[in-house]
Amino acid sequence: MAEGSVTTLTSDIKSFAAGHGGAKAVIEYVGKRGARIVLVGEDGEWSDQFAPDTGVAREACDSAGVQVENEWERELLEQMRPSNDLWRSMSRRSMAR
Repeated sequence: MAEGSVTTLTSDIKSFAAGHGGAKAVIEYVGKRGARIVLVGEDGEWSDQFAPDTGVAREACDSAGVQVENEWERELLEQMRPSNDLWRSMSRRSMAR
């Protein structure tokens, strides 16, 4: 299975959803890089995957049985719990002017 293929992405998405009591996804277009699939588990944990394009991302989510949200809704954002590692990494970054 090639990285970024529908089969690989579907497997990874199913695995995440199973480990976190279900999940919802938001797909973001990121230019030449393709599409970012942000998964938010029912327990607040989150993860992301990259797909070659939004079509592949949407197909993988559909195959995995994960609902795709059209945009970042307030309730979904409030459900997310950033990890301590993420907070530490953000504190080391400096703002560019």
